[in-house]
Amino acid sequence: MKILLLFALFLSLPTSADSYQNIVIQEFGGPEVLEFLTRDSLPEPGPGEVRLRVLTASASFTDVMVRKGQYGGAPSEPPLVPGYDLVGVIDKLGPGVKNFELDQRVAALTVWGAYTEYAVRPTTHLVPVPEGLGDEAAVALILSYTTAYQMLHRVAQVSEGQSILIHGASGAVGSALAQLGQVAGLNMVGTASTRKQGYVRSLGVHPIDYQTEDFVSRARELTGGTGVDAAFDAIGLDNFKRSYEALNASGELVLYGFYTATLAGEAGSMSSLIGEFLGMKWQQLLWNWFPDDNKTTKFYSIEDTRTAHPDWFREDLTTLFELADSGQITPNIWKTLPLGDAAVAHRYIEEHAVKGKIVLRVSE
Repeated sequence: MKILLLFALFLSLPTSADSYQNIVIQEFGGPEVLEFLTRDSLPEPGPGEVRLRVLTASASFTDVMVRKGQYGGAPSEPPLVPGYDLVGVIDKLGPGVKNFELDQRVAALTVWGAYTEYAVRPTTHLVPVPEGLGDEAAVALILSYTTAYQMLHRVAQVSEGQSILIHGASGAVGSALAQLGQVAGLNMVGTASTRKQGYVRSLGVHPIDYQTEDFVSRARELTGGTGVDAAFDAIGLDNFKRSYEALNASGELVLYGFYTATLAGEAGSMSSLIGEFLGMKWQQLLWNWFPDDNKTTKFYSIEDTRTAHPDWFREDLTTLFELADSGQITPNIWKTLPLGDAAVAHRYIEEHAVKGKIVLRVSE
């Protein structure tokens, strides 16, 4: 029996101490293009970088866009490793690194490259993870909750007692907006399908069934006829204008993503629209869509915001870690899957089956 156990252990060992595995997109397409490959040698950190042994990554709608070749923040041609965010342990320090140490647990927004057992990241992109916060909870906060937090506090600059409209309130960003809205003392209404009404209500959001109700009139009704102070919309062009109508006289519409357009395969038409206004800033483009009044419209991108304000990203993710560590927010993790099941995670996302966050467990 001991011999059999030793033989099984031998078979489970990697072929080389320096080998590792990752998910690679060899060509853009469906979930089947996600290949689980073995690399022969570990990546080496350069000056100001560290090598991470990745513990967890998340599977998000943005990863689906990357896989399809519809996300501008990733390389335009494969092969590439997808994965927007990760939590890992520092495995090796590059030359000149002084503010981090070996075996320290950190989080990073990668945009692409997180579906891997080992990754190299610049220290400027790293945020320490508190000791009491689990790997899965920490990675679930990086993309969805930072997006929600910055839209609420950096863009809309909400204050206690104000009202907001959340589209897709049961989704990853929507539920993050709801939890953070509760912390901020906001009055919230949100759209969701009939079967997700109970979940949305449990988040402190008054649900609006977008399949049977007109969300503009319901949002106005639920705010005493005035409309909401802020609306957060990732649905698509037609929905944007209706969300604008749901605002009060000085409200703010915050646009992010382009969920429906991309999922329905309409990214080409979106690209054509943007191309038609090539060279025009987003704010100028939005002025052409909406009337010139006291309402405002802004577009949010987590990647662009981090590039412009890297200190905001570190501060805001640190705040989110503290809120989660103290129990004020709890990321809703729907499923935890092994890295090799990344394609399964992508299918769940495209089938609209997800009720929270999918976490990929990379290593222990």
